[in-house]
Amino acid sequence: MATRPRIGIDCRMYSSKFTGIGRYVYELVHHLTKIDTKHDFVLFFNEPEFSEFIPPNEHVIKVNASARHYSLAEQTIFLYKVLKEKLDLMHFTHFNAPILYKKKSVVTIHDLTLSFFPGNKMRSPVYRAAYKIALRSATHNASKIITVSHNTAKDLQKSLEVDAHKIHVIYEGVNENFKPASKKSTSTSTRPPYILYTGVWRSHKNLVSLIKAFQILKDKYKEDVQLVITGREDPHYPEVKRTAAESGYESDIIFTGMLPEKELIDLYAGAHVYTLPSFYEGFGLSPLEAMQSGVPTVVSKTSCLPEICGEENALFFDPYDPSDIAEKLHTACVNDEVRKKLIANGKEHVKKFSWEKMAHETLEVYNFLLKH
Repeated sequence: MATRPRIGIDCRMYSSKFTGIGRYVYELVHHLTKIDTKHDFVLFFNEPEFSEFIPPNEHVIKVNASARHYSLAEQTIFLYKVLKEKLDLMHFTHFNAPILYKKKSVVTIHDLTLSFFPGNKMRSPVYRAAYKIALRSATHNASKIITVSHNTAKDLQKSLEVDAHKIHVIYEGVNENFKPASKKSTSTSTRPPYILYTGVWRSHKNLVSLIKAFQILKDKYKEDVQLVITGREDPHYPEVKRTAAESGYESDIIFTGMLPEKELIDLYAGAHVYTLPSFYEGFGLSPLEAMQSGVPTVVSKTSCLPEICGEENALFFDPYDPSDIAEKLHTACVNDEVRKKLIANGKEHVKKFSWEKMAHETLEVYNFLLKH
């Protein structure tokens, strides 16, 4: 019997929660191990995910990587464990790959946010240097690069002079748990109308401008809505809470903190409007989650967002102009014709994005490399 090809996947960011890269890795593993019957998959986890993960069949093997990102262990212990598995192909699902790994590999680049918006957390010259070295070596060493949008692919070509033929654009999907609110549901009906933002509190997310726009919405348009901001409060960005306190509408700005998945799904479904005011996104999954939830979506006209959302399926604003943000939010709040169009178009548009499709397209990249 012929030996089954062995494919390694870096699962150190694996998470079933609805957050960025962790969700990408979770969905990739979940769907690949369902649709593929020809390969062995070796999955490299950190704790506690290593202990928690139960392989679905005998062709899925888990290994304790014991290596945090940007650590010496990543360049030594993780490298040793990957080499020890004698893989035919390795998929690094983030750019943090061992610099000395020179065998056949794929790397997924989700965005170049830290290149353009390093933020308050990345002030250390050592950290910035480590980031640049890791990103450059990962893209240089990889046999193929997966990006999650054409915009990220373009940024990669421009910033690191990566050959376009080396890049494959594979869109992410939307979890089926996001659904419009049931007319019989009372879980969200008792809340006042609210504009929803979901995500982290990083500088590129532009929460200060969003809060300033909300103030204009209340002052100029007399809009009777609240602003709900999810995500863990980040002490590196005290300006978020400070701007809310100075707005005069602090009681109408709700900071939820981190939420369980069911509460987050309900919060999407009950929103009057969803907004993402980011300066930069690699993919922008949350507007698609809002569209699938049947919510009018208002986002920045920057980076990948016009590409991912589609010009007819969302309202777009200049994220550097709080007045423009406020105007577009006002339109989405009160114009019934616009709201109906955005909801209908959004529900149709989001059907183009599927985690299963993402896994199939990723498997095509694997198979190409295994044959060449």
